[in-house]
This record gives sequence, C-alpha cells and structure tokens, in this order.
Amino acid sequence: MPQNFKTEFLHPRHWMTWTGVTILWLLVQLPYPLLVKLGRTLGRLARPFLKKREYVANRNLELCFPAMDNFSRSTLLTDNFTSLGMALIETGMAWFWSDARLRKHFDVEGFANLQRALDQGKGVMVVGVHFMSLELGGRVMGLCRPMMATYRPHNNPVLEFVQTRGRLRSNKAMIDRRNLKGLVSALKKGEAVWFAPDQDYGRKGSVFAPFFAMQNTATTNGTFVISRLSGAAMLTITMIRRKDNAGYCLYIGDMLTDYPSGNEQAAAGYINKKIEDEILRAPEQYLWVHRRFKTRPLGEAASY
Repeated sequence: MPQNFKTEFLHPRHWMTWTGVTILWLLVQLPYPLLVKLGRTLGRLARPFLKKREYVANRNLELCFPAMDNFSRSTLLTDNFTSLGMALIETGMAWFWSDARLRKHFDVEGFANLQRALDQGKGVMVVGVHFMSLELGGRVMGLCRPMMATYRPHNNPVLEFVQTRGRLRSNKAMIDRRNLKGLVSALKKGEAVWFAPDQDYGRKGSVFAPFFAMQNTATTNGTFVISRLSGAAMLTITMIRRKDNAGYCLYIGDMLTDYPSGNEQAAAGYINKKIEDEILRAPEQYLWVHRRFKTRPLGEAASY
C-alpha cells in the first residue's frame, strides 16, 4: 500500500497511466452539472465496446429479476451503463476534490446510527455494497467519520499509489482483504471498518445462499467469521446518486442487532437480504457487470 511517491513511478512504462490520471484530474475541475453530462455520455459511448460486460449485466438482471419484462430490463441496462460512465467521473471526484467542494454535494441520513454503534466500544463492521459511486462513497464516509476499509491492492503500482492517497485524504487506513488478523484487530480496537460481501470470491470460504431470485449464490463467509472473532457491531452504509443528479445521499442503516451470528448458512442469507434492500434503493447504480453467479454448486450448469 504505497503512500509515498517513488522515483520508479516515473519510468516510461507508467507514462500512459500518468497521462490518464492527469486527464481525469483536469476533467473533474469542471462544474458538477457538466461532469454529470460528461459521465453519462461516456457511459453511453463506452457501451458498444463493452459487449462482454453488457452480456454479464443483462444476464445478472435476468437471473435476479426473472419476472421483469424485456422493456424494463433494457431500460435498466441502459441506465446502468450511463451510471458506469459516472463512476469514472466520481472516482476522480473522490481522489481529487477538496473536502469543501465535496461537502456541497451530499447529505447524510442516519449518522446517529453509526455513533450509537461506535459508542458500544466494540468496533463497527460496515457492510458495504458495490454501487458505481463506491469510490466517492468511501471518501464521503471518511468526511463523516474517518474509517478503515478492506480492499484488493491494485496491480498497477501508480494507480495503487494514486488511489490510496485519494482514499486516505479522509480515512485512516486501507487493509488488504486477505489480512483477516489486521481487520479483526482494528475492530477490537473500536475502529469502523468497511467490508463488502456482495461479490463472488470463489468456492473457498463461501456458502450458497439466496440472493434475489437465485437460490444458490456463492456468498463469502467473511462477514460471519469477522463477526464471531471481533464481536463488532454491524450496520450498512450506502452511497446513492440522486435521480435528479442533485448530488448524493449517504444512507447509514440501523445496527443489525438480529444478525444470526450462530448459524453460518442463516447469516449468509441474512446479509444477502440486507444487500438486496440496499440495491433496491437504486438498482440502476449497482455493479451488475460483475459476474456475481460465476461460482455454482457442483453439478449445476454455468450461469454465463
């Protein structure tokens, strides 16, 4: 997790990356209404070049919402790609905007829920969801209350440097998602740590539980394990882009006091249901391009 600049980042092999980062920095200096138009346009223009991702997103929608008619699904898919374009812009906003500029564009609902959870002194596991505005949501969460977050280090060292510096502008630390010991230790010290269990991390360390209409969805048992080892409070935090493009709202949910901590299978189903509820706030903004149903029970046909 490099936080300090290294001269090796100036090697010619990184020049294209620096060019992209510079262009992104320049773009996000524009007024927010123009950024919204630009982001949505980028999403529409990119769609023809992202056929594999389009297929995955459409297939996910078919599997999750089998009763949805073709027109509604097509509309949702179109909106999802415009949201995907905004995700690039929002990443630049998260990394490069000042605190003062960010504060003009978001509201928070439920901050008292987070404070009550922290007051218990056992740490707080923040259950996150992979919305398109996730990067911006992390920065905004830190402005409300500096946190830690689990993540997968970027393979590109320059992007790892840039994203880490951006994320730590308002947060405390990033924890490699494989570092279970470090994550649990932070929670036991009373920290709030963001953890997103809504992706397919493979068969190992997962159980199959319902997710929308899919009855057997590989669901990480990380939430269950971390909860048992740390004894931390749990709640959801979700960042949603308002439909009128008038900024964002950070929703902080109630503490999940009824989490079934004694049953791994029940716990996986419980967390998936909470994630469903968050997705339904703005389904067009969810990361449907991820192959959520890649891992199947033995003997079951592939989803894609």
